[in-house]
Amino acid sequence: MKKGKVIIISAPSGSGKSTIIKHLMAQPELRLVFSISATTRSPRGQEQHGRDYYFISPDEFRALISQNAFVEYEQVYAGIYYGTLKDKVERQLAEGYNVVVDLDVNGGERVKALYGDRALSLFIQPPSIEVVRQRLEGRATEAPEDIEKRIERAAYELSRAPHFDRVVVNDKLADAQAEAYAIINQFVNGD
Repeated sequence: MKKGKVIIISAPSGSGKSTIIKHLMAQPELRLVFSISATTRSPRGQEQHGRDYYFISPDEFRALISQNAFVEYEQVYAGIYYGTLKDKVERQLAEGYNVVVDLDVNGGERVKALYGDRALSLFIQPPSIEVVRQRLEGRATEAPEDIEKRIERAAYELSRAPHFDRVVVNDKLADAQAEAYAIINQFVNGD
């Protein structure tokens, strides 16, 4: 069985990344599985443990760090950690699946460095910071001060886009979905 590849997808909050990932996951010929991240933040909306994230305590997360259990991890906001569990990714790759990891830009760069040519790093770029603000406010899932933190973070993340293999601008969702599909299909099925 051919070992799978890693698809790294990074983007600022409000870029449409989750919508694009859902579209890609529905394409069976890509053989994609989603790597569920661990986090210490609280669930939002209808998020569920084991489906959207592994919601764990900061103490549990730090214990996993000391056990070298993550492919990458990051303290994205004060006291809020996100990480990708190594054993789950390696098992999925060994089973021949192409593993999609949804990461912040720093984690994306670390995973790309770790997996090299076996990984494709894709940055989903919003058309502007103002569009990010509108999308975040439209979600109605976060307090205004949290939205401001995400806007500040978005500016930093946009500065890291050139470090990714490919950038897809999500101005029109259907176009961004088609472009992301073409890039990933070539990477996983083109050789």
